Amino acid sequence: MNFTLRVLGTASAKPVPDRHQSAQVLSVHGRFFLIDCGEAVQRQLLRYRVPMMKIDSIFLSHVHGDHLFGLFPLLSTMGLQARTAPLNIYAPANFGPILKFFLSYFGEGLAFEIRHVALDMKAPEVVYKTKSVEISAFPLDHKIDTFGFLFREKEPPFNVRKECIPEYGLTLTEIGTLKRGEDVVREDGTVIPAAVAAYKPYVPRSYAYCSDTRSFPELAEWVKGVTLLYHEATYPEEFADQARQRHHSTAAQAARCALEAGAGKLLLGHFSSRLKDLSPLLTEAQAIFPDTVLLSDGDLFDLPLIKH
Repeated sequence: MNFTLRVLGTASAKPVPDRHQSAQVLSVHGRFFLIDCGEAVQRQLLRYRVPMMKIDSIFLSHVHGDHLFGLFPLLSTMGLQARTAPLNIYAPANFGPILKFFLSYFGEGLAFEIRHVALDMKAPEVVYKTKSVEISAFPLDHKIDTFGFLFREKEPPFNVRKECIPEYGLTLTEIGTLKRGEDVVREDGTVIPAAVAAYKPYVPRSYAYCSDTRSFPELAEWVKGVTLLYHEATYPEEFADQARQRHHSTAAQAARCALEAGAGKLLLGHFSSRLKDLSPLLTEAQAIFPDTVLLSDGDLFDLPLIKH
């Protein structure tokens, strides 16, 4: 049951030689989710051997070009490779006319349906769920409608301790009760506590993607307890006023969000092209939240399964 993040791009709006624009792929239990789709995302998918035809859904934070310009070539290639499975794109409402333009000029011959799931929530809201994963979207504070995403494994059902089955002479009905996390209460008054006879097999993992945004207090609460947090860090703290004006964040602000959220690890990205040396970003973030990583294109994070 994998939970793996591949970083495809870490730059901001302007191209730089050694960094591509925003894009990531999260693989959860074999499902691939593309998060943002900056320029040249196809080449990055090929470079890091991500099977583009297996992409389940695409999540677009907003419609600025550095998060979007790689999408239409990708959709065209999916068509050339004869994709037939429908593709959901979770994106703000203002993505609708853009998709309509693409389909009107380049949609002929596509053998798969492209569904735009419009995002317009004012607080976290579940937009996707399967038996094993749940994905929520929530608003960010940027110049235009922008959304973050929280990917969570669902709580697994309880396992019954094997040694308890013969010890208590558990029936199939009682085993089912324990798997729901409920105590078994027998007719004679005997109680078999779920806390004794059952256990959760693993701790659910989670990943939050917080793209272009100003710092705001609700965000830390919305991603509370997240295992892995990505937060943009376009500027160092000395440009905090500029970050505020342009609806972006500093590395220190990202670190404070991680600290308040009780995140497990913080990933920084979306770096301004004016910064030739990124080490000050890491220094100021680690002073607040030590477990911080400065991302590079191609980075891979494979979250291990932690058993209870």
